[in-house]
Amino acid sequence: METPDAVFVPQPGVAAPDARERTARAARMQHLVGQLQKLAQRLRMGGGPQRIERQHKAGKLTARERLEKLLDPDSYFLEIGLLVAYDRYDGHAPAAGVVTGIGLIAGRPAVVVANDATVKAGAWWPETITKILRSQEIAMRHHVPIVYLVDSAGVNLPYQDGIFPGQYGAGRIFYYNAKMRRELRVPQIAAVMGPCIAGGAYLPALSDVIIMVDKTSFMGLGGPNLVKGATGQTVDAETLGGAAMHNEISGVAHYRAANDKECLATIRRLISDLPGKPAPARDPSPPLLNEEEVYETLPSDHRLPYDIQEVIFRVFDRQGYLEFMPEYAPEILCANARLEGIPVGVIANRRGFFSSEGQPRVGGILYTESARKVSYFVENCSRHSVPLVYLQDVSGFMVGTQAERSGIIRAGAEMVETMSCARGPKIIVTLNHASGAGYYAMAGQGFDPNFSFSWPTARVGVMEGESAVQALFAAELEKLRATGQVVPEDLQEAIERTRADYERWLDARFAAARGYVDAVIDPRDTRRVLRLALEVAAAA
Repeated sequence: METPDAVFVPQPGVAAPDARERTARAARMQHLVGQLQKLAQRLRMGGGPQRIERQHKAGKLTARERLEKLLDPDSYFLEIGLLVAYDRYDGHAPAAGVVTGIGLIAGRPAVVVANDATVKAGAWWPETITKILRSQEIAMRHHVPIVYLVDSAGVNLPYQDGIFPGQYGAGRIFYYNAKMRRELRVPQIAAVMGPCIAGGAYLPALSDVIIMVDKTSFMGLGGPNLVKGATGQTVDAETLGGAAMHNEISGVAHYRAANDKECLATIRRLISDLPGKPAPARDPSPPLLNEEEVYETLPSDHRLPYDIQEVIFRVFDRQGYLEFMPEYAPEILCANARLEGIPVGVIANRRGFFSSEGQPRVGGILYTESARKVSYFVENCSRHSVPLVYLQDVSGFMVGTQAERSGIIRAGAEMVETMSCARGPKIIVTLNHASGAGYYAMAGQGFDPNFSFSWPTARVGVMEGESAVQALFAAELEKLRATGQVVPEDLQEAIERTRADYERWLDARFAAARGYVDAVIDPRDTRRVLRLALEVAAAA
């Protein structure tokens, strides 16, 4: 049965932005997106042009060139963790030396992990482990194939203390390998397309299929130099652990390719032969409002109100939209919607000023009624395993006498509990603020959402900088005011340092560099990012 189109009714109390404000909004977003794109372009160059040329001279494609040939032509690649560690190691570890993400291979969603040999010969940094584990977790959770394109010199020895030991050290990669192979039956294909040394060799060995490339692959527990030092044997790499040896003699590898191109074609063939594919989306329809104008939705000043429905109607389908309890606790929006035909439940913070039973409400704050409304909506979605999409712009829970008497602690706990136990997938997109316990209740990363994304405008932290200044210095400033004293220079410097620190910590790129979000995305890509994430989640 055909469902009616959504109808955009402007949010009461929020003035429609005039042309000047829309221009300012678009300019701010364009500036932030431009900064993000410039950084991303630099990171995608890996070790730089000279090392890329060196890779080519060795007869090998780079990690990103390999992915381009592996993934379906003109399909969207959702890169996970591009910004991880970009602000560490003096900039010498772009993308932590490994490209990870989700794309379509022979029409099927798959996770890919590709060592970037232009960055420290593909050696593992501590954050490399974090990115590989995150990729494996996505594959395990959603039961989609994972492909490893191995080209790595092994552990980056000066940082071994953050790589080798610990519960989530490199050994965890092999533990996940084994769980996927023996228990979960998640398809794992490993292509050794360069060196694969020492403990790293267990990653392909614990996969379902190993492909090696003539003259460029090496796989062994020790390289020629180590073998010479340990046993006195002199042997070349090809004889010790090349593609011919492992296919003809040891039997460790299963397929042998003449070059990178043939190797990648073999992977595509193997993926295409896997049984079952996710069902196609049902009756997709375009958004109600122009997607291209999404840059104009958020105000030029992050503290000002805006109409969240403008965001929703530029991302989700025009058909199938139905708001849940629109007149109750209006500061929070819950709605059934569709994204390219896929049914979803949307939970979004409204910004602005509202009234409930004559009492003023501030958008972005969670009240007792807000929490209970969301809890009931999430329970309904959970009964049918409907995916949940959280659009975060939350400043926290309400505090004060009235809030406590209304039972906000219990209501907040219910909101957290229902979200934590919801049976369907959870995806978060942080648009603006993500502060305090509200960030947790809106499916923050600690609650294991399937995917977490943010716009460049996102600000993730306990509180804003001005609030931190009040929390840290209010008593001292009040004492100075009461006695008519001037704020001392050292105190003023400490206040300014605090403001600057919070601005840096709240930056979306700071969160992405530490893996707190999977990716910072261009707002214009939100629809296709969510579509691919939902397609992966549907495969579980």
